[in-house]
Amino acid sequence: MLVAPSILSADFGILNDEITAICDGGCDLIHVDVMDGHFVPNMTIGPVVVNSVDKIATKPLDIHLMVEDNNFFIDLYAHLKPEYISFHIESEKHPHRIIQKLRALGIKPAIVLNPHSTPESIEYLLEDLDMVLLMSVNPGFGGQKFILSVIEKATALKKLILKRNPNCLIEVDGGVNHKNIQDLKDAGVDIVVAGSYVYGADDYSKAIKSLQI
Repeated sequence: MLVAPSILSADFGILNDEITAICDGGCDLIHVDVMDGHFVPNMTIGPVVVNSVDKIATKPLDIHLMVEDNNFFIDLYAHLKPEYISFHIESEKHPHRIIQKLRALGIKPAIVLNPHSTPESIEYLLEDLDMVLLMSVNPGFGGQKFILSVIEKATALKKLILKRNPNCLIEVDGGVNHKNIQDLKDAGVDIVVAGSYVYGADDYSKAIKSLQI
């Protein structure tokens, strides 16, 4: 299991130290939540902060767009060459165009499903994706309770992936901890996003390693 700590739960007053700590602690990716205050009822960070994160990070960036205008935000962050940029299927009328744009930029495209959205809704996009991100909380805020139905959803998605594109990874974001990590692995999840579980721990390295099962 790969672990991508979400900097949404970091202490932004010492953000450089927080980024260094999770990289030294053995994380696999750094999850960056970008919110526009329209698609979700919250606003987070912009290009100035993400540029600074990229300079400090020694692990690849995993940028999660929670926005209405995906094209606009992709243009803001493409120069950083993150490992992934994920966008919500609920916010995009022409997902194939966005996928093709990301691929042309040398960035691995990923689609996000909100808790109510079904894996079947993206079945015919799977062949073009590198990852699907399943939200196990409603997007917008950290520290929420894990929605149990995501386990069943991940299992169903895994079946579609094996049928359409076995190389596509599954990521889960929201309420991940040491209590549900085995269930997520058994369901076929490859990457977990952990914010408050990592940044709320006394030992970041120990928290990260407890999820890398």
